[in-house]
Amino acid sequence: MRTVLRPDAVLVQAVIAGALSFAHLHDLAAAAGQDGWKAWAYPISVDLLFVAAWRRLRTDGPSRLSWCWFLIALAASLGANIATAGLLDLSDVPAWLRILVAGWPALAFLGGTLLAHSPTGHAPDPDPAPEVEREPEPVPESDPEPAAVPAPQETPALPVAEPAPVPASPPAVPVPAALVDHARKVAADHEHRTGSRIDTDTLRARLGVPPHLADAIAAQLT
Repeated sequence: MRTVLRPDAVLVQAVIAGALSFAHLHDLAAAAGQDGWKAWAYPISVDLLFVAAWRRLRTDGPSRLSWCWFLIALAASLGANIATAGLLDLSDVPAWLRILVAGWPALAFLGGTLLAHSPTGHAPDPDPAPEVEREPEPVPESDPEPAAVPAPQETPALPVAEPAPVPASPPAVPVPAALVDHARKVAADHEHRTGSRIDTDTLRARLGVPPHLADAIAAQLT
């Protein structure tokens, strides 16, 4: 496939402007006492600093450091163009301009180092999503603590020769009246919600009593 090269007016204009600025910087450096290869190195130094600052602005966004060195390089290039336009006698360059030209390498080195090694600014972290306030869960009504049930008295051990007879049924466990009334309310609420009578295991779990006490309460509810 054949590629057709087309001239770009903007690119041609950029090359012409760059060549003219390059020549003006060279002429000014040579007039300020920088002869030979040093006069050609000055325009390269100015243009490189200009490009580095512009690239930092394009990639990392606007910053004081980038704008500072961009304006310094622009002032050096624009100043050389104006100085060589007949406003300055290049055969008799003033001492302050010679000082600026002689000090430019150190200034350009400092600017290039800062642009190359300064940390780039990072975008701030997005704000965390606001926490959704949870509605407090309803606290169930605490059941009244059952009255302390006295532990059944242990039967003293009988001699081996005469074993004690085993009772036909366990002794009745005393149940406080307040606990029985509360159990009736719990049973009525359960029957109202489910439509069926409450069983002993559910009653024991709702009241938080031991199994033998739950059986005694259930017997009184029937």
